Amino acid sequence: MNKNVFWVSVLMMICFSFNLAGYGQKDSANVVKFAGSGGYPPFNFMTESNDVDGFDVDVAKEIAKRLNLELDYVTTAWDGIIEGLRAGRYNGILGSMAITEERLKIVDFSDPYYYSGAQIIVHKDSGIKGISDINSDTLIGVVTGTTFVEDIEEMGAQPRFYEDDNQTLMELLNGRIDAVISDRVVAVNAINKISGGKDLILAGELLRKEKCAIAFQKDDALKAQVDVILAEMRTDGTLSDISKKWFNGLDITNP
Repeated sequence: MNKNVFWVSVLMMICFSFNLAGYGQKDSANVVKFAGSGGYPPFNFMTESNDVDGFDVDVAKEIAKRLNLELDYVTTAWDGIIEGLRAGRYNGILGSMAITEERLKIVDFSDPYYYSGAQIIVHKDSGIKGISDINSDTLIGVVTGTTFVEDIEEMGAQPRFYEDDNQTLMELLNGRIDAVISDRVVAVNAINKISGGKDLILAGELLRKEKCAIAFQKDDALKAQVDVILAEMRTDGTLSDISKKWFNGLDITNP
């Protein structure tokens, strides 16, 4: 091959590669990617058609719309979700993550977009009516990586770890554990929908209240943009409307 022809071919291939890279960057720049576990109904869960849906997903859709970006809502295991964020696999965690001092050391949080709390759930025949009935022999199911683990430790009970609340509540119904600690709204939803849920009850009052927000990488400028959007959604009633859609008219977006 003529040397000149060879080098022209090489240069054309390099230019073509740069063009492809540019297109890829442009495409990714038009997308905002949020993550959740996909196993936390009614906040984020997989439908029968294998799509992800729920309160968190609708909030994410509205934020993406106001950012003029396409939404890519991905699901991943909860116990590794922060590591995925820090590795840059998504822009934020919009999956009902509570603000804690420990998490604030490694991620930044948006303003809260809803408020809930930790709740004990038991079988109606368990005899457990609240914290006073929990002891060192009590087996309590909890999702790995959640703040509810700390509640179990404070009560001196024995934690049993699961991937999501579908598993914890089924284990409770099957008698393999004595109680579950989860979000109160999740618990009420599960009791109303899960097979056998009529046999489950809430034991006592909330253990504590939680502020749930969107997690971002440290110093990510997207956080400030999202805070402005959340304020707008709160003011114009959009955030409240999304809540009422998913929680039978209940607004969980106000403290």
